[in-house]
Amino acid sequence: MFPLITQIHIINMCKRLYTLIFFVFISLFLANGQIKIRLLSSHTPATAVFAVTEGEYLLKGYREGPQIFRKNDLIVITKYNGRLAVKPGFSDGFIADSLILTAGSDKSSFSLRINGQNPVRQYYNGDFYCYPDMETLVLINKSDVESYIAGVVRAEGGINKHKEYFKTQAIIARTYLYSHLDKHLHDNYNVCDNTHCQAFNGITSDTVINAASNETRGKVILDKDSLLIISAFHSNCGGMTASSKDVWVTDQPYLRSIVDPYCINSRNAAWERKIGFDEWIEYIKNSGFTGKTNDLSLLSFYQNKRWVDYKAGSFTLPFEKIRDDFKLRSSFFSVIASRDSVTFRGKGYGHGVGLCQEGAMEMAEKGNSCQQIIEFYYFGVIIADVRYAKFPRAGK
Repeated sequence: MFPLITQIHIINMCKRLYTLIFFVFISLFLANGQIKIRLLSSHTPATAVFAVTEGEYLLKGYREGPQIFRKNDLIVITKYNGRLAVKPGFSDGFIADSLILTAGSDKSSFSLRINGQNPVRQYYNGDFYCYPDMETLVLINKSDVESYIAGVVRAEGGINKHKEYFKTQAIIARTYLYSHLDKHLHDNYNVCDNTHCQAFNGITSDTVINAASNETRGKVILDKDSLLIISAFHSNCGGMTASSKDVWVTDQPYLRSIVDPYCINSRNAAWERKIGFDEWIEYIKNSGFTGKTNDLSLLSFYQNKRWVDYKAGSFTLPFEKIRDDFKLRSSFFSVIASRDSVTFRGKGYGHGVGLCQEGAMEMAEKGNSCQQIIEFYYFGVIIADVRYAKFPRAGK
């Protein structure tokens, strides 16, 4: 057993080594401009069908030598006894530990379909990797960063919006990506394609979204210390965003609560939900309430601005907890008690921190630039090329 001082020294050396490795990794990534995304990560496919949609793909390690697959060629991949059973559409199948299909050019693309009750088929460009893991196939796409960013914008931001809004969403998505390049580093890829990272449903042919990504190429959001910000966003803030310190443990100066006049007429600006009076009383009693249950004015609480806690006399309960327990759209709601029911009269959709998407859409329609939109929702930030960003949070 090493002495304590030696143990601390070893730990510090390991931290420095990890940081060095991370900085080398970041440098190589910035130079290469490629990202590895785990595809269909919310599924557990046992079979996948790869199909070339444009260009050609090269399969190495094939028993008869390198094999080229062209448009409309198929490969069926199935998990088999801890390995892969691979069946090209035009030849005999074979068993392999893993599969790598390399794009012949930057124009090459493929579709991927997994079998199940509701088959999923999506489109990608770049290289494709596959290997078995436990009860599933791990499907990985190595793609150009900007193609990925455009796909994220399509998945997270929708369609038929102003280009300045799409540019805003592209900068936010790129900021998130560079902040989390090592999120799945131990899994041999960078990010997954669901909300654990960012939603990504493959490449998009939307010309406006692709232009927005290209026109903001390399742009990210930095705080006053040149650190990549937490680029939080949500659907609708209900007229007032939330401070990060009131929703999460972290207190970031650029994630302040602000009044937002742009989203109040949008579709997610207001909502309402009713529950039985007895259900509410049982709920708050189980949470520690011991006051009078026949005093409707005591039980009612109005949020004209954002509050952290619901209050009934000396009893308090976080609005975030109520939101989670009743699966409400936001924590920005009033509690209105009547004799037979309790109404949650709410505003907005989502956690309320950072950029309000529906507000940003309206700002873009009113002629605001992506820089003006970002500076409105994130206090005191700058937009810069990612090459000027600092990465001190390695390993965290």
